[in-house]
Amino acid sequence: MAGVLKKTTRLTGLAVCKTPHEDIIPIYNKLLKLLEKFPQDYTYRTETEKLVKNRLDIVQKNTNILTIEEKIGCGQFEEILIQAKSEVSLAQKMLEWKPWEKLIQEAPANQWTWPPHK
Repeated sequence: MAGVLKKTTRLTGLAVCKTPHEDIIPIYNKLLKLLEKFPQDYTYRTETEKLVKNRLDIVQKNTNILTIEEKIGCGQFEEILIQAKSEVSLAQKMLEWKPWEKLIQEAPANQWTWPPHK
């Protein structure tokens, strides 16, 4: 890995990641393992797997952090790392919540209408 190119992220409280590949690859692999526990046809699983596999491929094929940032297109590497950690947290919660299962009771008839007085 080429040396760290930047001294600061210029974002308050967000330090430069010193070992980017070593930090993000295990997180992406952990997320992929978590997604395997979701139903195969569940949209969250399929779309998130597609995104994570694409990003993991970009990270593994590029040593230059600026190239990774440009190809992913979601901010600085440190922000992408935060996004990955947050996605792992969300996936763990969703496994607990099981949103793919049927509701215990039917939702009210006008639950999704707006304004609510209709």
